[in-house]
Amino acid sequence: MSIAYNKIAVRVRLGALRRNFEILRRMAPAAMPVIKSDAYGHGLLPVARTLEAAGADAFAAGTVGECAQLRDGGIPGRIVALLGATDAADAECCVARSIVPAVYSADQLELLAGRAAPGQQVDIALKFDTGMARLGFTEADLPALLDRLHARPMLRPVLVMSHLAVSDDPSRSDFTRQQGEAFGRILAGVRAEWPAVHGSLANSAALLAHPELHFDVQRPGIALYGANPLRGTAQEHLGDGLQPAMDVAAPILQVHPLPAGRSISYGRTFTAPRDMTVAIVATGYADAYSRGLSGKGAMTVHGRRVPILGRVCMQMTAVDVTDVPGVTAGDDAYLLGGPGEALTPDELADLWGTISYEVLCLLGMNPRTHRE
Repeated sequence: MSIAYNKIAVRVRLGALRRNFEILRRMAPAAMPVIKSDAYGHGLLPVARTLEAAGADAFAAGTVGECAQLRDGGIPGRIVALLGATDAADAECCVARSIVPAVYSADQLELLAGRAAPGQQVDIALKFDTGMARLGFTEADLPALLDRLHARPMLRPVLVMSHLAVSDDPSRSDFTRQQGEAFGRILAGVRAEWPAVHGSLANSAALLAHPELHFDVQRPGIALYGANPLRGTAQEHLGDGLQPAMDVAAPILQVHPLPAGRSISYGRTFTAPRDMTVAIVATGYADAYSRGLSGKGAMTVHGRRVPILGRVCMQMTAVDVTDVPGVTAGDDAYLLGGPGEALTPDELADLWGTISYEVLCLLGMNPRTHRE
């Protein structure tokens, strides 16, 4: 949490998170939850402890710093740092706290090998690029990489990883299949030298839609938090049962009339076509609630959807409550979730012009509580 000056309340429902994990584990028993970026805004340690109690015995976070928080917070088992050891301090932290860093460059091998104590073995995850073109060794790098690893016996590969680019798009399954085939070849090459190494390729979408790509370890991310990565496709039904785990509310500051012909907010982008009633909600772009929602977003008040009127301001936003009786100052307006006609992360993302990942990560930066 990094925003501490506002009145927004982020409420994380740990029971929903646990149920989502149980749904996913029925499809992929070796699921390793991805809880990077503060568990997608849901709270790193509370989420990890909830999922550990539900049976998770390994986790993947983003930075080494996040992984250290997990270890220092009492999380046992394997913890994988997806961004790897990027400097000497990261490498020392991984060695000292038994964190498994993703390794995708020769320089990282040197960083880690140089910090292992005599006789110590440091577990690492090898990251390969099979089509994302982001981070990773290539298939062509494999022979030289294996030679480097043999020359550094203090480094022990325990995981081989890659990341899928379009597994959430059934129309491009050919590319996903090509990535899977390349990964299979790479994994076989590493296993020829280290037979016990595990393979991990499947993200949330592949976990749901591509059981042939599950390999040994699956990495559910967005689905854990109740967003359906296959929404809007012919495979959307595969995500049935997932429940959003985050509600976000802000108090209404004032309710007042807006007479016909009167404009509201900066730029006078909205003028009332009739006599209306508006509520001014204590949230805006300083609270990670996008200005891009101006004139097209919505909130939920008293269980009913209400449209945003005019521009979203720094810490205030106007909504139309003309047809919602009994609204008063102090009532909650739900930016996400809540009772009644709740906005899901996917719906809010559509209005926002982004994806559910960004919605959750940004709104989750506000003051947050956790409950069953």
